[in-house]
Amino acid sequence: MSSTTPDRAALALRIDALLRQVPDFPEPGVLFRDITPLLADGPAFAEVVDAIAATAADVDLVVGIESRGFLLAAPVARVLGSGLVLVRKAGKLPGPTEQESYALEYGTATVEVQPFTVPAGSRVLVVDDVLATGGTAAAALRLLERCGAQVEAIVFLVELLGLNGRAQLDGQRVDALLALP
Repeated sequence: MSSTTPDRAALALRIDALLRQVPDFPEPGVLFRDITPLLADGPAFAEVVDAIAATAADVDLVVGIESRGFLLAAPVARVLGSGLVLVRKAGKLPGPTEQESYALEYGTATVEVQPFTVPAGSRVLVVDDVLATGGTAAAALRLLERCGAQVEAIVFLVELLGLNGRAQLDGQRVDALLALP
């Protein structure tokens, strides 16, 4: 891990300044938080990776949730010297897989993991970009627990407080680098 841990308040301001808000994407009424400007800023991206890594430095695996979570989880795993596991949308991983479905506002979705990549007893850090309603993250946690993993923490780049996604992650250690109303 990096020898310096970024100042969290300053980092939150930097993240907020680099997020691009895209109204009505991917559908009308949605305000999409585009993280690509942050990823394109090397020093800011490095600070984000270090800050996430500092939240749970003693883990066996870092789990990234599809798809933007992969972009954060992979460098965090490298910094920690941990393995990387992917939680993907159904049908994206070759079998065998474990699957977990969850409710959406307009239907259901399913995520999956290859269980052989998560040995029982593994200590894991789960990483994703945005905590909104919490459905995807909660499904990922159920999957990992079914595989026998011990979830140490789940960390998000951004938490959208108004959607109360943290309520679906009750009992978990949840952290976000930036909280937005």
